[in-house]
Amino acid sequence: MLCVLGIAVRNCGEAKRTPSKNEAFKTMTDEPKADNHDTSRRKFLLLSAVGGLAAASLATETDVEAQEINCAPVSGSVAWKQKGNNEHVRALQTSADHSGGGELHLDYFGHTAFRLTTPAGLSLLFDPWRNDPSGAWGLWFPADFPRIVVDLALSTHTHFDHDAIDKVDATSVLDRFVGKFSFADVEITGVADKHATDQPGSYKWIEAVKESGADPYPPNNPGHLDNVTYLVESAGIRTLIWGDNRAKPPEDVWKRWGRVDVLTLPVDGSEHVLSFEQGNEIVERLKPKIVIPTHYLQKGVSSALSTLQAADSWVNAQKRKRNLAESRLVLTADSIKDYDREFFYFGNSARHGQ
Repeated sequence: MLCVLGIAVRNCGEAKRTPSKNEAFKTMTDEPKADNHDTSRRKFLLLSAVGGLAAASLATETDVEAQEINCAPVSGSVAWKQKGNNEHVRALQTSADHSGGGELHLDYFGHTAFRLTTPAGLSLLFDPWRNDPSGAWGLWFPADFPRIVVDLALSTHTHFDHDAIDKVDATSVLDRFVGKFSFADVEITGVADKHATDQPGSYKWIEAVKESGADPYPPNNPGHLDNVTYLVESAGIRTLIWGDNRAKPPEDVWKRWGRVDVLTLPVDGSEHVLSFEQGNEIVERLKPKIVIPTHYLQKGVSSALSTLQAADSWVNAQKRKRNLAESRLVLTADSIKDYDREFFYFGNSARHGQ
């Protein structure tokens, strides 16, 4: 059963109200004191796995009901509320000059959210974040993601800290898309793989999925543990948006990526997604010109309730590194041609508006 705005979606034509978050937690706390610690914790993790990760069904749901969560959400599209229109995209569509070269602008909105703006002016936003709507995972982000206007919004997977594509005003949305997309002066390759499940850090978050009765590991993993990486080519620069992909994908995935110039990697001090060692191994294999750490605790963006830590210790162990004072990078193919695995660390620098 998937909970959307307090409605349990059973099939595309029927819906049944589920208890509110407060009602659910009241039920948990009403457990007999004798086994309150064990049972309530188990129910909390069940709620986390279903509401927070938007994934597996509760133990009381049948297999048939669990398969019926793929219907369109009852809330429908919210795009009609957006500001502006598609005039910018229409202009790019009819423009004759989309030659290579020029400046690629990369703006960091914290966590794993990036906006790339191509030389032609096409803007692409990846993995905008939000808080878990169930509340079970706590307050990761004290403020809302800024409602900005972009041409394209993309999400790598369906976890709350990556999938807030409805929180921005985007002309087009490419949600977990696989294959080739070409428009104006950008070409995007979406490569399907799997979310990391090694949980190398001390916080074993994957246990919440197991508590729900789901198998988190491929090939039987729930859909929220799928992941799509995006290889974005523009201005002669190939940028790989990693999302939360596993550290050791099949050989076919590495081949599809090919040359990578700019690599984003989710490595933080708690090793929540990837460990330092896994991050280093990926860097050594891909040999990008620039490495950008993501998914770390960031003042002004995320909170300690996320259990994340800063990425300082991983970055400081690298041979070549730069601490950035601003939230924007301006890159050209010529300006980065001599870089070799140079770490660009945004630290606490993040964009908070358009």
